[in-house]
Amino acid sequence: MNQYRFIHVLLYTIFGALIFLALFSNVKPETLKIKRFDVAGQTIYAPSTVEDKEATEKKKQEAYNNVEDQYTLKREYSENQVELIASIFDAVQEVNTEAQAQAGSQDPKQTVKPLTEDEEYGLLQKKLPSDLTEKLSKDDFLPLLNADSRDVSLAKDAAVTSVNNTMSKEIPISKLTEAKDNVEQDLQFTSLPKDVVRSAVTIGRFAIVPNYIYDRVATEEKRRQAADSVKEVQIKQGQILVEENQLVTNEVYAKLKLAGLLNKDFSYKPFIGLGLLILLIICVLVYYFEKPDKPFQKKNNSLLLYTLIFGITLAIMKILSLFQQSEVPYIGFMVPAAMGTMLVKLLINERLAILTSIILAICGSIIFNEGVTASFNFSIGVYYLAGCVAGTLFLGKHNLRARILQTGLFVAGINVVAIISILLIQNGLQSNVEIGTYLVMAIASGVAASVLTIGLQPFFETGFGLLSAMKLIELSSPNHPLLRKILTETPGTYHHSVMVANLSESACEAIGANGLLARVGSYYHDIGKTKRPHYFIENQMKMDNPHDKLSPQLSKNVIIAHAVDGADMLRKHKMPKEFIDIAEQHHGTTLLKYFYYKAKERGDEVREEEFRYSGPKPQTREIAVISIADSVEAAVRSMANPTPERIEKIVRGIIADRLQDGQLNECDLTLKELDVVAKSFCESLQGIFHSRIEYPEVPKQKVKQA
Repeated sequence: MNQYRFIHVLLYTIFGALIFLALFSNVKPETLKIKRFDVAGQTIYAPSTVEDKEATEKKKQEAYNNVEDQYTLKREYSENQVELIASIFDAVQEVNTEAQAQAGSQDPKQTVKPLTEDEEYGLLQKKLPSDLTEKLSKDDFLPLLNADSRDVSLAKDAAVTSVNNTMSKEIPISKLTEAKDNVEQDLQFTSLPKDVVRSAVTIGRFAIVPNYIYDRVATEEKRRQAADSVKEVQIKQGQILVEENQLVTNEVYAKLKLAGLLNKDFSYKPFIGLGLLILLIICVLVYYFEKPDKPFQKKNNSLLLYTLIFGITLAIMKILSLFQQSEVPYIGFMVPAAMGTMLVKLLINERLAILTSIILAICGSIIFNEGVTASFNFSIGVYYLAGCVAGTLFLGKHNLRARILQTGLFVAGINVVAIISILLIQNGLQSNVEIGTYLVMAIASGVAASVLTIGLQPFFETGFGLLSAMKLIELSSPNHPLLRKILTETPGTYHHSVMVANLSESACEAIGANGLLARVGSYYHDIGKTKRPHYFIENQMKMDNPHDKLSPQLSKNVIIAHAVDGADMLRKHKMPKEFIDIAEQHHGTTLLKYFYYKAKERGDEVREEEFRYSGPKPQTREIAVISIADSVEAAVRSMANPTPERIEKIVRGIIADRLQDGQLNECDLTLKELDVVAKSFCESLQGIFHSRIEYPEVPKQKVKQA
């Protein structure tokens, strides 16, 4: 077992090495030998999408600088200045009131005051902030100090209103003078004395301050948002970096370097990625091949066969990919990739063929990435996947050469549809000549796949001893020497074998087993009877039964020997192992009841083991079904009047007897499948032994003499 495991590991290693060698050159990073101010000899495309960080930072800085300063309207400034003006006028009124009280005058219109102007101004200064009195002169307040209370009150209302209206609007520093002038214009139209108006204007102009103030935090936030909103500058995959015959400027050179096309340092990243991809593929294959349902030797043969088929297909891909350099457009469309999956389907099984379709599509999309900007040519990948899956699904169970050729034509049709769909999706502008070339390649790919499949299949079958559907059909020909031997030497056995074949095939098909193998194997299962044909009752025509003259022990030896003799004859003719197993196992270790009980009736001391076949017991579902069909056919044929009820009773009795005797313990048949087999046998036998009407006898008439 350790030896088989080592072979498995070796085959997986070889499989991975084949893929790595085939794809190595296609994932190797391209490095250009080009200098500044050279003239480009070809159009160069960006192999992948990469960010131009320098250009991105430049655009962000431009966006940052283009944001204007942000200002905020301070509405509280308007309230403060209005309160300031109101306070000034209130202070003036308080001074006027105190001055009148000091003079003892009750007449509010009295203009002569006992206090001097300097004294009144002194009182006013005490009521006002010092910084305000520094900015406004004595002359600005005297008209108000000398005015009566009514004029001061009117001046206050006018000034407050004007300042409030003006300060409710945005007043940047640049428009401060304009705002002050607006206040002055508003107050000029009042009906107050000119000197009072002049004082009110001076105080109103003083109260106007800028209220539209630069907001540093808002400005910075706005600039940051503008910079963040700038999308990164990218060199897109497939973007033209420099066209043919164009001068490589410093800017172009920087882009080439950024795209990694001038990087002289060896990069391991693509090869690490390729290794991981191969590891993933191998893991899927390990999961498929290492299931514990088959012996190691058979797994080794299947894995070796699969590696050879995949290697041949991959080699064809790689060889044709070399012509990409010769300006052959889309040579990849001509690869007969479906050949690989068709061979896997024919020689191994369908599930593995579907898996192979995916693997070949991945490998093909990497091998044929010439002329595309990405590492994967998805158009080729989709094309291969469609053709390979179509070839796998169209192949039926009984695959003659004509069927394989039909499959090739079907694959060609699918290839054509795939190419047309790809061209339409890409909205390409190909000429009619190019489109015609693609379609011819697609048809050639499908036809070549079927031709190569037919050509290679016999070599694999011979080299690995495989039993394919086509091989089975060839072996079912009546002209085969062994079948002709059965037909000519043992016609009764031949008829029995054909009946068993019919029963076995329908039953195996019903339970999902290999019906074709059961049919053809049944033809050969009794080949051993040709060695002593007359010792078997179906070949005893108008002759005495030789067993009447033999002892039960000798008769037993003759009958039991036909299974061993048949296996030896099949080995001698180098027939498939499956046929040898059928001939050797179709009786299992069953008991020859007739001769066993005959010996006991004679009073011989016999053991039951001596009258059993040497076996082994049936190991597969197909052999088990043939074993039951062999007994069922002989039993029903011996019945005098086989009705449906009697047929079903004997069929289920034989199956129950085999179960009780343990003859089905070593195969995978379930009780449910045995029930299906029984029903299939009954249906087939009822069709064979159906009731017929009895025709009346025609009386003989004398022939008149002429």
